[in-house]
Amino acid sequence: MVELSMHEFADASTLAEKLADQVSHRLAAAIEAKGRASIAVSGGSTPKKFFQALSTRDIAWNRVTVTLVDERFVPVNDPRSNHALVRDNLLQHQARAARFIPLFHDCPDVEEAAARATQETEDVSRPFDVVILGMGGDGHTASFFPGGNHLAEALDPSAPRCVISMEAPGADELRLTFSFSSLSDANLLVLHIEGEAKKDVLKKAQSGTDENEMPIRAVLNRAASPVGIYWAP
Repeated sequence: MVELSMHEFADASTLAEKLADQVSHRLAAAIEAKGRASIAVSGGSTPKKFFQALSTRDIAWNRVTVTLVDERFVPVNDPRSNHALVRDNLLQHQARAARFIPLFHDCPDVEEAAARATQETEDVSRPFDVVILGMGGDGHTASFFPGGNHLAEALDPSAPRCVISMEAPGADELRLTFSFSSLSDANLLVLHIEGEAKKDVLKKAQSGTDENEMPIRAVLNRAASPVGIYWAP
């Protein structure tokens, strides 16, 4: 049974500040313990305030590696790029000194990009110090989409740590995503969601077990680390 802890806040701004405090504390502790730290973050509109808050925290960012939980197979100048979101909101202020490893690479196909991303992130994901997940209204997290062509492989706990491709009816583009095995044992594993609708989706996910219907259930039911759920209206 996965240990789940619910953290509810009055508004998104308060959540962003408190989550930034927790994450920066964990990153600083990792730096003190081993000289470096790693964090994988999610895209979408939800984490913007959190990114902006975290970017101001006074830690040794030059010893932090930042990467993405998942990415669209689009170049960084595309408005839907998660890389651009992180660049413009997290890699600012104090966090400008961090090392960033993108998942998208300008390769002939998505499989080659996935292989390159796997190679370039290998030394920072065993395990990640911090992973921040989001959740879609369809119950997807990372790019684990219902009906995804590589969903079974992505959710297989015995599969190797890697970045794989994903194509799904609910995704507008081809995707790149870390596998479940790469994310589920992070030293700090957080699900960041906002709004009553997302809370309802979470309740539905917690009431069932079918991971093909709602892939977030893999995290809620099988993660190797405790999951902290951060929610605000």
